[in-house]
Amino acid sequence: MNPCVVPTIPFDGDKEWKIQHKHYVAEAKAQDPNVILIGASIIQLIQCYPIWNDKFVPLKSLNFGICGDRTQDVLWRVKNGILDHIKPKVCILNVGSNNVDNTPVQISDGILAIVDEIRSKLPDCYIIIIGILPRGPYPNPLRTLGTQVNEIVSEKVKSIFKVELFNTHLLQPDGTLSQEDAPDYLHPSEIGYRKIFNPIFERLKRILNN
Repeated sequence: MNPCVVPTIPFDGDKEWKIQHKHYVAEAKAQDPNVILIGASIIQLIQCYPIWNDKFVPLKSLNFGICGDRTQDVLWRVKNGILDHIKPKVCILNVGSNNVDNTPVQISDGILAIVDEIRSKLPDCYIIIIGILPRGPYPNPLRTLGTQVNEIVSEKVKSIFKVELFNTHLLQPDGTLSQEDAPDYLHPSEIGYRKIFNPIFERLKRILNN
């Protein structure tokens, strides 16, 4: 059995994770978002930067990111409440970077299982997948893993209506990742987030205007 597709509560007994999930479920019940973001730390931490208030808040966005989540953890959350009381027009998904012990096929299957669950609950929602971001200052096995996952997912979603994958362009021409874009060589800075999301915002405008 592929662990990436088995809905899981991480760190069994982790009260903080469960509290965060319950908070998101309550938040979803109380609001009517046009855009939702789902994923792990790269999604959650965007709220700490000006881009959130500048770009996302005006679009009526909700952020369902939890640091440390793997595909199986996000799959559990989408099956258990965060999507049950909302009808957003767009869902932005970024997950898989924390599945470092899994194969590209396992991780891609986990991402696609989340897409399937989102689609089953929100059949009219447009799903934008942000590919796994590069990590580390120089090329390394984890970067290769992420690239392979992105290639598999990108190919598979071509045949799925209202689903597309955006690859990020944070690497320098020589293959290095700048600390200006990702201070810890993984999580984006304000500059990094802008580089990732500027092309996505153009896509969002077209989707929301339709």
